[in-house]
Amino acid sequence: MPMTTAPIEAPKRSASREHLLRELGTAVRLRRNELGLTLKGPVEKVHVSQRFLVQLESGYGNISVVRLEDVAEGLGTTGAALLASALRAPHPTSEPAVVALVGLRGAGKSAIGAMVATRLGVPFVELDELVVGEAQMTLATIFEIHSEHYYRSVERAVLRRLLARDEQMVIATGGSLVTDSETWGLLRSRARTVWLKATPNDHWERVISQGDVRPMRDRPRAMNELRALLTRRKALYEMASHAVDTSRRSPEAVADRVITLLGA
Repeated sequence: MPMTTAPIEAPKRSASREHLLRELGTAVRLRRNELGLTLKGPVEKVHVSQRFLVQLESGYGNISVVRLEDVAEGLGTTGAALLASALRAPHPTSEPAVVALVGLRGAGKSAIGAMVATRLGVPFVELDELVVGEAQMTLATIFEIHSEHYYRSVERAVLRRLLARDEQMVIATGGSLVTDSETWGLLRSRARTVWLKATPNDHWERVISQGDVRPMRDRPRAMNELRALLTRRKALYEMASHAVDTSRRSPEAVADRVITLLGA
């Protein structure tokens, strides 16, 4: 009677190995975002397939040492540096404990963030308030005396320390955080991000209702600028884990929707 050979099943990876692959993918994505490269950038430089790079960044690519070095070369770094970054990442015991709200001014991040934090029983943090505290000056003064580059560096440093606490919290971010690829990549890798969407008119009316008339001061085309800004950032906001349309919804209803999406 002929012998039959049972198929050999690949051994299941341990949780620590799965974590390592996820963090390696995150390190690759953060480096690519830091350089402002699309997925095609490193693909064209080292001749790996775009599909393989997507799998790697998603944490599913079981990459060899040699191939990792190829990818690293395309990103202007080394495989050892990417692996070291992955090994430094803390091992999570569950879903990311941090919830971060993103969106343009007037999206409702502060009001809704406070509601969500209260219902979850966790602290609520305004990232810009921490930046102001770190710089010991107002946001307006930061931009007037220093520069956007300085603001971004302080924002990134404050966010890194905040996330390093490994504590549950809800964060309301500045509307332009997503334009800094490194900071946005860091936040997405360590938190569940929620884009609070709204129409340009909604953004406009909410800011005005708060008593802030700066958006239209000496700027007759301010509404057109707002529409253009939302259009430019849309693709960045869409990279968030979830999106909630806040138009024609009360803050309470939006908070309910956010909590539902979080599965809390």
